Amino acid sequence: MTAQESGARAGAGLVDQWRDILAKHARTMCELDRELHGHGLGASDFEVLDVLAEGTPQDDSAGFRVQEIAGQVHLSQSALSRLIGRLEKDGLVARGMCSEDRRGVRVCLTPKGRALHTEVRPLQRAVLSRMLESGA
Repeated sequence: MTAQESGARAGAGLVDQWRDILAKHARTMCELDRELHGHGLGASDFEVLDVLAEGTPQDDSAGFRVQEIAGQVHLSQSALSRLIGRLEKDGLVARGMCSEDRRGVRVCLTPKGRALHTEVRPLQRAVLSRMLESGA
């Protein structure tokens, strides 16, 4: 086998691994969406609630800057802004201006959002366990 053939074979193996990762991600997201749908949430909605419920803002304040959330979820800034708007409309989060930077926006969970997160967190964790530990 030539060095070129060996390199091509290794590259094909990497592409196969990458496609396996993408397929597992897609299957897991679909399963999360299915499980969470009955609670009025999608997988991305839950991710934002989870960051707000379980994370710690960088400056230990009472809410996350939108940029901090964007760094933890895989959504564009505009998609995240729309998602936060929907969560706010549903009464799950509240947005407010940053006191230290009037251009910034802070987001925090409402009591309703915290209660919903607590209710659906076991469902989300069960799906993750099933999909990621089983090699699905």
